[in-house]
Amino acid sequence: MSTNVTRLLVAWGHGDKQAFEALLPEVQQELHRIAERYMAGERPGHDLQATALINEAYLRLVDWKDIQWADRAHFFAMAANMMRRVLVDHARRRDREKRGGDAIHVSLLEAAGVPSPDRADILALNDALDRLEQLDPRKSRIVEMRFFGGLTLEEAAEELGVSVATVRRDWALARAWLFSELKKAV
Repeated sequence: MSTNVTRLLVAWGHGDKQAFEALLPEVQQELHRIAERYMAGERPGHDLQATALINEAYLRLVDWKDIQWADRAHFFAMAANMMRRVLVDHARRRDREKRGGDAIHVSLLEAAGVPSPDRADILALNDALDRLEQLDPRKSRIVEMRFFGGLTLEEAAEELGVSVATVRRDWALARAWLFSELKKAV
């Protein structure tokens, strides 16, 4: 499957529309696994489903012109990144809607009894990943590939052109840094 996906990605990158059409069935199962992983971290009753997340991310990927896909790992890392961005955009849109429109306005005293969510918010995670990217782009990419994309240490190392030991070390440091940042956000 890996070589067929890579072949289709390369052909798609060169403008072959049929390769793009043949790619979806080849990657659908893996994309669904990534989307389910993302959705598992979302609040219960989220109005986006895994399939809708896949579709939105795929539509955004299709809009990219002249991208040269290196291999399947590159594609899945970018797809995971795109899913993250879809969820962030969705969360921002939801927050904007909460602040206006038909919202019921209450005083701070009335709102004091409303419990805050106990899970890490996707916006806080996105902000933390953006800060990590400014500090260390490689560690940020490793988080996206490993956590969101589900790539193995070996696949991430190959994608980045570094050793497995480097990815393992960066992955551990990035997770510790993100944990610290998310604790500050709470």
